[in-house]
Amino acid sequence: MLEHPVIGQLKIILLMFCLAFMACSARAEDITLNFVNADVESVIKAVGQITGKNFLIDPRVRGTVNIVSSKPVSRTLVYPILLSALRLQGFAAVESNGIVKIIPEADAKLSSGPTLLESGSPRGGELVTQVYTLKNQSATQILPVLRPLIAPNNAISVYPNSNALVITDYADNLKRIDSIIDAIDQSGGAEIMALHHASAIDVAQTLNKLMNEGAAADQGQHLAAVADTRTNSLLLRSGNSAVLGMARNLAARLDAQTGETGNVHVVYLKNASAVSLAKTLRGTSTGEVAADAIPAQPGAAHVAPPAAESGGMILADEAANALIITAPDAIYNNLRAVVEKLDVRQAEIYVEALVAEVSANKAAEFGIQWQNLKGLNSNTANVIGGTNFGSQGAGTTNIIGAATNISSVAQGLNIGIVKGQVTIPGVANPVLNLGMLARALETDASANILSTPNLLTLDNEEAKIVVGQNVPFITGSYAQTGTATTTAPFQTYERKDVGLMLKIKPQISSGDLVRLKIYQEVSSVDPTTTGNASGPTTNKRSIDSTVLVDDGQIIVLGGLIQDSVSENVSKVPVLGDLPLLGTLFSYKSRVHTKTNLMVFLCPHVLRNEKSYGGLTSDRYEYISGEEKKSQPAPSPMLPDIKGPVLPPLKPAK
Repeated sequence: MLEHPVIGQLKIILLMFCLAFMACSARAEDITLNFVNADVESVIKAVGQITGKNFLIDPRVRGTVNIVSSKPVSRTLVYPILLSALRLQGFAAVESNGIVKIIPEADAKLSSGPTLLESGSPRGGELVTQVYTLKNQSATQILPVLRPLIAPNNAISVYPNSNALVITDYADNLKRIDSIIDAIDQSGGAEIMALHHASAIDVAQTLNKLMNEGAAADQGQHLAAVADTRTNSLLLRSGNSAVLGMARNLAARLDAQTGETGNVHVVYLKNASAVSLAKTLRGTSTGEVAADAIPAQPGAAHVAPPAAESGGMILADEAANALIITAPDAIYNNLRAVVEKLDVRQAEIYVEALVAEVSANKAAEFGIQWQNLKGLNSNTANVIGGTNFGSQGAGTTNIIGAATNISSVAQGLNIGIVKGQVTIPGVANPVLNLGMLARALETDASANILSTPNLLTLDNEEAKIVVGQNVPFITGSYAQTGTATTTAPFQTYERKDVGLMLKIKPQISSGDLVRLKIYQEVSSVDPTTTGNASGPTTNKRSIDSTVLVDDGQIIVLGGLIQDSVSENVSKVPVLGDLPLLGTLFSYKSRVHTKTNLMVFLCPHVLRNEKSYGGLTSDRYEYISGEEKKSQPAPSPMLPDIKGPVLPPLKPAK
């Protein structure tokens, strides 16, 4: 409904009258405020005249306010009353460099306002940024407590590096936040308690298990009990003094003398071997190096008595991997401290070895051979002869072998001149009358072999991997002959592993420097010797070395770079040396062999679940991808047969 113009003019006249009245009253001590549906911009101007403040009003600040005081108020309260009225309308005041900016509350936290580094901010409705540096409690844990107390449009954040809270809110609300933070940021109780009889390690484990069960959700009830093995003392800390007192009383009761000659204590080990540790403890007690343990049946208890004067002994239960210690309290406490330091998780070593071999073989042959057998079957005197190079046999390059059996000619380009057959005395079948044989061959063979054996083992534990074949080798033979006995020949064999073998024994030093004793071997059977009567010949490359490697670094263990060229020339004297024509009376072959073999090594130190979980996941995903590629493709003519599928990898706990 539209307002009548006369009514609008009356409102303006009334507002001007109020402003004039307040201006006149500015000289007085108290002021009466009476704004009913007044324009917010006009009210801000009136307060500026009363307080002398300079205001900068955002264009988005629009609307009306109602401020009514039944009694006169002090001039010092006029500005806070205005700020409260603006907050009800969704506006905020930010004071900077003597100017008060009136802007929407949602944008106020982004404007430059005063920043206070200490608590005790002034009262008022201005927007202020306060930095609280906590001394005892965690700022991250206090954040959820204070967040509901901050206006929705204002901000609260945590800076973990300095354990500080940064809050942007109204000054009067920050006074309440000050008291809350002062009440919460109290130092937790901590004390040192010396034990005289009980082991500080055992008591600390008992207190942590007893006091912290069900306290995960209530951090105020949490107790931290740490044992100091050097002084056999307990270090207790808790934010709740009642919890600290309860822990102190329990520890005092547990620290009771139980006997003079000793008591039986059972210590369950988490990582170390009970049998090995029992021998070490015996050496610690007697001052002598423990002798090697006599092999026992699985599950049997191994005894390692301390010194005779101690009146106790140490038993190792292999089945439960536990130590049973009978000794006086003082000796037990010392042994328990040794057990705690030795019963730690051993680091693991993951070793990646890389064997890269690249070889290239090139060969070329060219030659011409002549032969004249024309007058061989004539009764008259004739001259026969020719040139022949190479050896006869399977895959022959010799002209005589080719004439005897043309199918035995070696691979390559072979061109000959043939005229009928001739009969040679002593040869059962006629042979070809082969007058000339020209041969040319060029071969180019290359190989790229890459082997990556991997091994995972504990620190100071030897590991070995073999991937290959178990090949028999003849070691001897025997044949019994005679007139009265039947021939019974036999041979003896020895089987050897042929393939790839990696054997390592690591030792981790400080700074994750790994000392590796390594033996690596790559062997194969020469295929050209598989039919030999004496057995096959193996090609073998091995490295036996001890090296120092940084964690995650790649080093080269050794290698072979071989490059050889050989040339063979067969020719007829004098004729083979003639320029150009000498090619007709010669046979040449060249062979170029080049081999590059390198062995690399890269160790990884694995100390926790996350470190080996990542490596396992990478390798598992790789082999899973290769397995999926090998699945047979669907065929409309063949049944659909699925190959083996790897189970999903379970995430580490």
